Amino acid sequence: MTDPANDAPTSPSPASRLGLSLFVVYTLLYLGFVLLNAFATDTMDLVVFAGLNLAIVYGFGLILAAIAMAFVYGFALRSSGNETDTSSHGGDVA
Repeated sequence: MTDPANDAPTSPSPASRLGLSLFVVYTLLYLGFVLLNAFATDTMDLVVFAGLNLAIVYGFGLILAAIAMAFVYGFALRSSGNETDTSSHGGDVA
């Protein structure tokens, strides 16, 4: 028989909270990109940097933001001690 005390939901881990926060931030950034493309197409034609229009700069910005967020999440997990056990991978790390 199962113990009902062990079936109680646990609070989310800090890594889960950080992941969800980063997801929400990126979703809002992407939503801004989509809404500008849908409803303010003339705005996306503005040259903003080195002869590049806002659509190109914003698009590259989204890519760089995703990479930066991946690094933030990875470093946060590493510093919080949530590393995977290397012994379960079948070999020693040199």
